[in-house]
Amino acid sequence: MNLEFFVISLLNGISYGLLLFMLSSGLTLIFSMMGVLNFAHTSFYMLGAYFAYTLSGVLGFWPALVLAPLLVGALGAAFERYSLRRVHKFGHVPELLVTFGLSYLILEMVQLVWGRSTVPYGLPSALQGPLFTLYGTQFPKSRSFIMLVAVLMLLSVWLLLTRTRIGLVIQAALKHPQMVEALGHNVPRVFMLVFGGGCALAGLAGVIGGNTYITEPAMAASVGSIIFVVVVVGGMGSLAGAFLASLLIGIVQTFAVALDWSAASALAGMGIRVGEETFGWPLLKLTISQVAPILPYLFLVLILIFRPRGLLGTRED
Repeated sequence: MNLEFFVISLLNGISYGLLLFMLSSGLTLIFSMMGVLNFAHTSFYMLGAYFAYTLSGVLGFWPALVLAPLLVGALGAAFERYSLRRVHKFGHVPELLVTFGLSYLILEMVQLVWGRSTVPYGLPSALQGPLFTLYGTQFPKSRSFIMLVAVLMLLSVWLLLTRTRIGLVIQAALKHPQMVEALGHNVPRVFMLVFGGGCALAGLAGVIGGNTYITEPAMAASVGSIIFVVVVVGGMGSLAGAFLASLLIGIVQTFAVALDWSAASALAGMGIRVGEETFGWPLLKLTISQVAPILPYLFLVLILIFRPRGLLGTRED
């Protein structure tokens, strides 16, 4: 039973962590290339889910898997071209404010178009049911599909940035934009494509996360804070750091929510009697599952105190 709990929890943690990585990778790319911390990033994740819901009802899930991220990416590129670029010269605070305002605008538009309640965005038949059964516990195909898409996405982004001409131009534009522009490349267009690509990655996460979990207007807010935790813990601008932090947070949270251990039970196991009259009893009786939601933020505080750059961070500004 202990081995069953460990293996299933580990697989669930990895699948959740890889979904977090799919979300955080786009935000990390945008920040590392442009220095923009996009507060509306999870709103593009929500748009990906809703676009896929609408398109899958007309064309089916598999065409929606391709078309929805492209639509989200196009909207992101248009926002960068006609809004974000105009405030970029005024510094980081206006950028934060305009993306913060965009997140509320997208939320209101989603509620106007699709309503305030959950939409019936279900899994396609090919992804329904278990992929395998381990120790009597079934592991669903949908979570396995998340893991597969996330790994393929990581490999594709890495190959794009390190093995293609456009990737070399993007990396050069990050460090020496004036030189790249002098060589004839359109640096603003490169940044627009990077921003649109990051939003498309968030939209892809929404397509496969929306039907695996839930599609509702609150889905952006539910993952918004945890994504920023992943980006900061991994290191601002580090794609490898975001991957490591996503897996770490996903696995820790998945194991934590299933553990009913507490400090009181640990003391009782050592023969120390504790009860309601014991000093600090409200804290001692808290179980790990009860404090699981705050563990990522505790980890964030510790990282900011002892390693402000993050696990694999390289960007200083």
